[in-house]
Amino acid sequence: MSHFAPLEQLLSTNAQWASDVDKHDNSFFATTAKGQSPKVLWIGCADSRVPETTITGGRPGDIFVHRNIANQFHPDDDNVLSVLTYAVDFLGVEHVVIVGHTECGGAMACHGACGGSSYGQTIPSLPADDPINKWLQPLTTLAASLQISSAPTAEAVPLLVEENVKKQVRNLSQTPVIVNAWKNKSKKGKDVYIHGWVYDLAQGRLKDLRVTQGPKA
Repeated sequence: MSHFAPLEQLLSTNAQWASDVDKHDNSFFATTAKGQSPKVLWIGCADSRVPETTITGGRPGDIFVHRNIANQFHPDDDNVLSVLTYAVDFLGVEHVVIVGHTECGGAMACHGACGGSSYGQTIPSLPADDPINKWLQPLTTLAASLQISSAPTAEAVPLLVEENVKKQVRNLSQTPVIVNAWKNKSKKGKDVYIHGWVYDLAQGRLKDLRVTQGPKA
């Protein structure tokens, strides 16, 4: 496998990590193999620079995770809906966090496209019905609604990143899983709260947008 150097590196560092963890806590792997009970579902961007466990100092078992391009929560996406259902109704997570980040390539593309002639076709070099164009179309529509097409990228993209997180929090709050959990508690008997954060790549810090939603009093 020597001609796959990046993969060799991953396997080597994994072996070292496993050895180090076992030396520090020889019951860790046996414990995690028995099951999981995370308190948090993280819905974030697939960007390689935003690994949730690393930037929060977490460990395996701390965070249930779903990541996709530009941290979207599409109400008709069975993938994310199944993750949400499993997390809330079967694992009993208490907090769902939508996490965007600065310098988001998806947000940049949507900002660039929102003033173009091909409405919703975020990446003109690909067909309008290409999966990534269909996936990003709601974000391009959001960018257009903010009327930021003429604003400099350095000003527009941070705004779009934050507004995108807020929109996904709203989308999430309207799903049957969350509505039912707020009305009757989750099937695990837990209260569930939704939060919106942004990770600053240049500083390594998470920012709480203070748009938390939870059970109504």
